[in-house]
Amino acid sequence: MAIKYEKLIPRFLGYVKQNTRSDENSTTIPSTERQTVFLNKLAEELKSVGLSDVKISSVNSYLTAELPSNLDYDVPVLGLISHIDTADFNSENIKPKIVENYDGKSVIKLDDEGKYTLDPKVFPSLNSYAGQTLITTSGDTLLGSDDKSGVSEIITAMEYLIGHPEIKHGKVKIGLGPDEEIGTGADKFDVKDFGADFAYTVDGGPVGQLEYETFSAAGLKVHITGKDVHPGSAKGIMINSMSIANEFQNALPSDEVPEKTDGREGFFHLISINGTVDATDLSYIIRDFERTGLEDRKNKVNQIVSDLNKKYSEETVKIDMKDQYYNMIDIIKDHMDVVKIAEHAMKNLDIEPDEAAVRGGTDGSKISFMGLPTPNLFAGGENMHGRFEYVAEESMEKAVDVVLEIIKLNNDNKK
Repeated sequence: MAIKYEKLIPRFLGYVKQNTRSDENSTTIPSTERQTVFLNKLAEELKSVGLSDVKISSVNSYLTAELPSNLDYDVPVLGLISHIDTADFNSENIKPKIVENYDGKSVIKLDDEGKYTLDPKVFPSLNSYAGQTLITTSGDTLLGSDDKSGVSEIITAMEYLIGHPEIKHGKVKIGLGPDEEIGTGADKFDVKDFGADFAYTVDGGPVGQLEYETFSAAGLKVHITGKDVHPGSAKGIMINSMSIANEFQNALPSDEVPEKTDGREGFFHLISINGTVDATDLSYIIRDFERTGLEDRKNKVNQIVSDLNKKYSEETVKIDMKDQYYNMIDIIKDHMDVVKIAEHAMKNLDIEPDEAAVRGGTDGSKISFMGLPTPNLFAGGENMHGRFEYVAEESMEKAVDVVLEIIKLNNDNKK
């Protein structure tokens, strides 16, 4: 019989109602004050749960804590990591809705008017959740399962172990960080201070996901300067920055966008545009599984910029393009024992591991390159980053089960 974690869902519902959206335009750490407020609340909760060495770093704002070992021998220190911020979508006044005993085929109305729905014809993943309890949005916000599911699951697992001292385990370190969604959260992660020998982010999607191959990623900001004059006398003088922005976008491969790619195909993704005749700003993310492919995409951008500046003037198009993270397989391939433990844990629980390359990334990508191998475990969410996000209670319970099983299996790794 599956364990029922009584505080798991109430904990999650409480977390998602607190706005922790990050802001890519901020220069502070965390990028938003609301994340600091939430981290402080979590710190108090971790203390009340019974974890030790609870602290928030003044350098990277990671909240870390420790569950001491109750073994009489040494095993590798396990780390569990998730992020507390939510994506760039409305996260104010989140009102999660609960659909009990979903039949796996009905259309779920998110808002009262039925303007937004979860329809199995559009989201066939719903077919897999017959008989389960779903937690959805109310249609006008995201849910925040990414990654408050992971936060809830990690804390619930720690609480369970503290409440069941008969379960033997080694030392466990947890890290709850900000700003993962804007790609900066792990930039200053302190591997040495964290003190783990290996770790997992609990930040994946549906049950079974075990991810150790990710995109390599870059962020791109484009600033285009135009020349605004009265349209009645504009001939030969006006330079419309929005028209040049259109040229820039059209010069990128039209089929290499998220909505037209899958599998191991990379893309250019325009995520925002703001402009007038005088000036236009565009923001992109660039993704490819191969490092050489990422470089090719960056070279394509540089060539477009060069061509446009030759056509207009040298100062017309300026860019800021920075690498964000790299495919963690470059590191994990030498630490497959960490993957094997997670595989073993899932199979012990009759969960088939899904090890497909993830079309995204986690803080584990950066942290792995910092010297701490950190694959990604499922947290349960579906359709993340928008109003159609949902998660099943049963998926979250299974995520806690897997975390606990990994901790138990680590007992066999005597140092």
